[in-house]
Amino acid sequence: MEIIKTPIEGLLVIEPQVFRDARGYFVETYNEQRYREAGIDTHFVQDNQSCSSYGVVRGLHFQKPPFSQAKLVSCTLGRVLDVAVDLRKDSPTYGKWFSVELSEENKRQFFIPRGFAHGFSVLSEKAVFAYKCDNLYHPECEGGVLLSDPTLNIDWQVPAEARILSEKDTKHPLFNNLVSPF
Repeated sequence: MEIIKTPIEGLLVIEPQVFRDARGYFVETYNEQRYREAGIDTHFVQDNQSCSSYGVVRGLHFQKPPFSQAKLVSCTLGRVLDVAVDLRKDSPTYGKWFSVELSEENKRQFFIPRGFAHGFSVLSEKAVFAYKCDNLYHPECEGGVLLSDPTLNIDWQVPAEARILSEKDTKHPLFNNLVSPF
């Protein structure tokens, strides 16, 4: 596997080794020892999966301490644009975001450490999104940032009129009104 550093400290794109032949492919999606050796020393305790159609945008979500979460995410069917926003107040990239396309074709993974808001948009007709978390979900510790925040100006690669959002995701605060818990 290849670990690709991004311009934001801690965010990593992982290019796993894919073995292809006439039968299809094989890929090791996670090996704790190999990830630890690559600098991702995270013990995952919960796996989640979602299925969404084109235009769905989920985010920008985070879990507040003491239940904040690091995530290892991938797309097993279709294509998504995955986005992480740095909410670490002491970080030189506070308020900056980075995006990467994850798909069933490229098999990429995205490692998002604690201290980030996270979201994704579905670029294909249908997408299955998988993520590993290093802490259990606690609804009372949910937080979010408005995904259409003009200060962040994230290009979700889905026209605003085609976006499908949950009611909850339309009510998150603007970035400038957020009191970051990180």
